[in-house]
Amino acid sequence: MARKGLIQREKKRQKLEQKYRLIRRSLKNELRKVTSLSEKWEIYRKLQSPPRNSAPTRLHRRCFETGRPRANYRDFGLSGHRLCEMVHTCLLPGATRSSW
Repeated sequence: MARKGLIQREKKRQKLEQKYRLIRRSLKNELRKVTSLSEKWEIYRKLQSPPRNSAPTRLHRRCFETGRPRANYRDFGLSGHRLCEMVHTCLLPGATRSSW
């Protein structure tokens, strides 16, 4: 289980990203339309003004059950370890264990 503080920090980042998403998107659209270099620099400065944690690249996908930050499967929202355990106990319908 991940430390609760790390999980809360990730949730805070998600809220910040949601809050500033439209602002970032509109500034990037303006940046594509502008041709003069001085105006582009001004828009870049505006893009740097929101908090760092509001950037989408700072988000990290975590396991839904354990909060583990690595080896996550997007389709299930689980880490590989929990996914393997759930498949072995037949809790995921349609998922089969590999055998060769």
